[in-house]
Amino acid sequence: MIQEVLVTTQNALGLAHIAPMGVHVVEAGFLILPFRPSTTLDNLLATQTAVINYCDDVRVFAGCLTGRREWPLRPAEKLAGQVLAGALAHTEVALVRVEEDAVRPKLVCRPVHSVNHKPFSGFNRAQFAVLEAAILTSRLSLLPWPKIEAELAYLQIGFDKTAGEREREAWGWLMAAIASHKAEQNS
Repeated sequence: MIQEVLVTTQNALGLAHIAPMGVHVVEAGFLILPFRPSTTLDNLLATQTAVINYCDDVRVFAGCLTGRREWPLRPAEKLAGQVLAGALAHTEVALVRVEEDAVRPKLVCRPVHSVNHKPFSGFNRAQFAVLEAAILTSRLSLLPWPKIEAELAYLQIGFDKTAGEREREAWGWLMAAIASHKAEQNS
């Protein structure tokens, strides 16, 4: 199973980095598969720790993909690391093993400490749409425009029916990033 989460890591100097990722849940813990080059990869290899943050504020996912990476953090409880202040829950993980790959190494991590901070009430369709649009935004250079446009048109239906203020803000950031990327490609 893959969970869409926010992974926080920090470098050897303690500078935090937030990245939205699909993390694989496996029997022994988690597989984190960052692409090379990646700040998440560099930080995890350097410190051997990360925090998996479960969050329902889709602005953080969209924000990280559109240059808005300044979100409130607080110290992790058991490992050196940072927890997203708005996380509903988090799991602190330690790196156990690296399976090398030239493009996307597999980082096998074991959970060390998990905490539930607030109940999760579920995602509405707009939150789901923002998450899917964020994934599309992260792959703009990999996907053909007709596929991106078709996916966005479908996501727009549920988004329009259920979006609140947070979702509209996040959607706006993503649509601006997509439009900017398309304009660059067309020029």
